[in-house]
This record gives sequence, C-alpha cells and structure tokens, in this order.
Amino acid sequence: MKLYYAPDTCSLSPHIVLRELGLPFTLVRVNNQTKRCEDGGDFLAINPKGYVAALQRDDGQVLTEGPAIVQYLADLKPQAGLAPPSGTWDRNRLQEWLNFISTEIHGGFGPLFNRALPADARTWWQARLEKRLDYLAGSLQSHPFLLGERFGVADAYLYTVLRWSGFFDIDLARWPSLADYMMRIGRRPAVMAALAAEGLTVAA
Repeated sequence: MKLYYAPDTCSLSPHIVLRELGLPFTLVRVNNQTKRCEDGGDFLAINPKGYVAALQRDDGQVLTEGPAIVQYLADLKPQAGLAPPSGTWDRNRLQEWLNFISTEIHGGFGPLFNRALPADARTWWQARLEKRLDYLAGSLQSHPFLLGERFGVADAYLYTVLRWSGFFDIDLARWPSLADYMMRIGRRPAVMAALAAEGLTVAA
C-alpha cells in the first residue's frame, strides 16, 4: 500500500493507524501547492480532489477521505481492536465520533487557516470551535479514549486535528482532559514514529 501524505495535515491520522496496526506501506509525500508527488508523479492522477490523504492498494485501487481510510485499515486487522466490528452498535458510535471530528473539529479549524478571514469572522469561528472543545473535554473526563478504555482510529483522527490548535491562539491547557489526552497519545510509539517520519515533533 501507498499512503499519500503532507506533513501537518489530516493524513497523519491514517499514517498513525498504519503504524499502530503494523501494516506494510510506503509513504509518498505530496506538495500541496504544486500537487506533485515527491517521486515526480501527478497527485491529481491519484486523487482528482487534490488533497491528502489518499491510500492506494497494491491492486491500484485508491481510497480517499480520512474517516473511510482509517476504518478500512482497521478492518484489515480486526484483532488489533482499533475499530469495533462492522454492524455493531459500537461501530455506529465510532462513525458518530468520526463524523463529529470531521465536521465540527476538522471543519472548525478550516476557516482559521484562511489568512484573509476578517477579524470578526475569525473570532466567531474560533468561539464556535471552542464550544466543540468544551464538549470533547467533558466527554474525555470519564474515560481515557473516545470509545472508552481503548485507543482507536477516532483517537488517531482527533489527535491529528487537535495538534492544529498550536497554529492558533488556542491553548489546550484550558481543557485539562484534552491536554492530558494529547500528552498520552503523543507518547504512543506508533504516534512518535509517524511524527518522526513526517519530520514533526510531538508538541505541535
């Protein structure tokens, strides 16, 4: 398999999952501006949407969208327990979390990356995002991971997007449960290996 990625983007999530599962894969770095791969290839030929992550199987099939990719990967090695079995209520809960992270946290950070965003709009978007962080912090006060006692693919995704708080004036120390969550996940060997491979540090 090949994982097409760019550092400090949402592609870190499936990268972490691949390493947690111990699956063989090749990393292919993508330049987000030129849409060229490090091997000289045209990334748009891999994913016409033009953004990472993209997972290419050995048979040439390509899967995009992080929440879909991490579930596919988890199902390749179900004994690792990174996702509940398909068809179960717990799998529905996982999908609920993945959708929340995608729309409310990942999507909530999106406008803040726009340098042309007016100050009043930036303030509104950040306040909206911080309300979602309030909810997350409350959810993580009673158990260490999103689905309970065990790390899973939703945690890889949440860790990835919460790292972006370091790019803005959002100090996760305001939410002790989130700060502790990030510290614990950042110490996982697979997470440290993924960060190192992308030239990143644990503290974003």
